Amino acid sequence: MRKLPALLVALLLTTAVFSQQKNPRLGNSSREDRNGWIYVHLEGSPRNIGFQNGFLLAAEIDNLIKAMKLVLPHESGKDWAFYKDFAKKNFWGKIDPEYQEEITGISEGLKAKGKPYDVYDIVVLNGNIELSQYYVPSLAEKAHPGSAAANNKAPGNCSAFIATGSYTADGQIVIGHNNWTDYVFGERWNVIADIIPQTGNRLMMDMMPGFIHSGDDFVVTGGGMVITETTITQFKGFDEKGVPEFVRARKAAQYSNSIDDFIQIMTAGDNGGYANDWLVGDIKANEIARLELGLKNHPVWRTKDGMYTGSNWPADEKLIREETTFQPGDSTNSPNSRRRRWEQLSADHKGKLNAEVGKTIEGDSYNELTKAKEASRCVIAGRVDTDPLGCPEWGWGPFYPGGTVQGKVTTAALAGELKFWAHMGNPSGEDFLAAPYFAAHPEYGWLSRYLRDMKAMPWTMFEAKK
Repeated sequence: MRKLPALLVALLLTTAVFSQQKNPRLGNSSREDRNGWIYVHLEGSPRNIGFQNGFLLAAEIDNLIKAMKLVLPHESGKDWAFYKDFAKKNFWGKIDPEYQEEITGISEGLKAKGKPYDVYDIVVLNGNIELSQYYVPSLAEKAHPGSAAANNKAPGNCSAFIATGSYTADGQIVIGHNNWTDYVFGERWNVIADIIPQTGNRLMMDMMPGFIHSGDDFVVTGGGMVITETTITQFKGFDEKGVPEFVRARKAAQYSNSIDDFIQIMTAGDNGGYANDWLVGDIKANEIARLELGLKNHPVWRTKDGMYTGSNWPADEKLIREETTFQPGDSTNSPNSRRRRWEQLSADHKGKLNAEVGKTIEGDSYNELTKAKEASRCVIAGRVDTDPLGCPEWGWGPFYPGGTVQGKVTTAALAGELKFWAHMGNPSGEDFLAAPYFAAHPEYGWLSRYLRDMKAMPWTMFEAKK
């Protein structure tokens, strides 16, 4: 092999060093693309963590915001400018200074890569669910009392479980989650973030690019906490004076060292946005909990020997009656169909739950009502793009391009080392292919500019950077 001249070698090395020195705020941050995921390591001051997020993920954040600017007006009737105005007037002042700094850093990182987004763009990005699917319906309710409540379409995303004691193979916590959402967003929910903040716990979580929180949510923390949730479908209620949910979710992950800490942070300043059943575990105490976080009601269940599951059905009768339009007696809706399957899976796998079993059940596609495997809204790893009924519980029409987009599983032993398994694409192993989908369903052609193939990738282990 021909050797490069010494002068050229020196010039290349100098250029490489200069390139690194151009952005000293990147510090020890890094990015790696693997099996459909983007792993980023972020550390330092809040502003530098934000800068690293914005800089390393600039192209992905830009693409995601463009997709949201298309979808949100179509789905909610409100454009990006509307949301930015609300974020500026109502959300920004309720964000902790630490996270204001991080959001500012994201904007600066984006601008360093030629993407001119300001802090309010990043706030809307992070708060898009609670703004478009809780705040906007609350405006309709105020203008026409009873209308939003009677036709409430709060989302019903995700299927999850947490178990410990006699339910798991080693008596320690096992937790799993799969993310249901619009495919146009789900294919972009592909970041694994390893964050070392200056204060609080180290975080390992999945997220969308530009987020400061997980969002779907799956988090493992250096404080020994494992956290996930599923949404309470058909929820109603929003308090404009409350603290944004995405702020409380990030703060609870970063600063909770017990289940009590988590409950206190999530309920303080509750705004009702993105109302969820939170499934939380403390691996130090080997205790798990379910926090059903409404706006008015916050019931909690806790145990050191049991299993909690979630598929968008609320459990507390008072919360159901006062804060939702959910129909617990409808055996054919998606949440109740999946609840029935969870009950069977809990019985079948009691005493056997580990990471491998967790992967299997998060990819489960069996419908207990029809006694068959199927690609529908009624299974754990559901698909609505193949369902002729769509998912009317949260406003998705027939064959809507949405459903399960990825999954995560971990155990106490893995979480103690800040590790978890992640699967991009439907954990059932089924691919979504855009071209044949749009040929069959031209009514959704308006999404074709941003909706791409979403292939099922292999389960992949991610761990915090040493």
